[in-house]
Amino acid sequence: MADSTETQDDALARRGLMFILSSPSGAGKTTISRMLLDADPAIKLSVSVTTRPPRPGEKDGVHYYFVDDAEFDRMVEEDDFYEWAHVFGHRYGTPKGRIRNALKEGQDFLFDIDWQGTQQLYQKDQQDVVRVFILPPSIAELENRLRGRGTDSDEVIAARMERARSEISHWDAYDYVVINEDAGECFAKVREILDAERMKRQRQTGLIPFVRQLMS
Repeated sequence: MADSTETQDDALARRGLMFILSSPSGAGKTTISRMLLDADPAIKLSVSVTTRPPRPGEKDGVHYYFVDDAEFDRMVEEDDFYEWAHVFGHRYGTPKGRIRNALKEGQDFLFDIDWQGTQQLYQKDQQDVVRVFILPPSIAELENRLRGRGTDSDEVIAARMERARSEISHWDAYDYVVINEDAGECFAKVREILDAERMKRQRQTGLIPFVRQLMS
């Protein structure tokens, strides 16, 4: 009986969602994003376009779409972005072409973007956006994590800390806020949020014909 119910639930049509994870640099959004993608095959990473050069190990079309300034300008002019922003001297944008059609088919997308991108995305498509902000347990711990990477100079770390304080000030623009003291616990909370948002009545487009059938 339980198996039959699960199959029926899975068959109901559902509109996809745009699941945003934001945090100041070093607070853990990239780690939580990877854990979510590994654990949940029903959500795909929205790959951003960027003008910054690839870092070691990064692949074009997997981690980012790497373009030059001229190509980025062309995409802006042709309204090819949901949102775009300047970050540390480079530009990042979310290409919208394939996303809207996929949402109709029930595909979920994960966005690893900052508060500015979140605001732009929400303004263009409120019904499909779920906003989650990840906070560090303390500013001191955030700085420790940044220094622990061993990839940035003191000047870069100072700039990231300054930007982190600015980003944290926008915490109240999000639907959910999670403190990342432990990555496992933070991930569990984020996944609970995703599961609950998938169950919202307005996203379960298959409920209308299903309920009509029950009432007939």
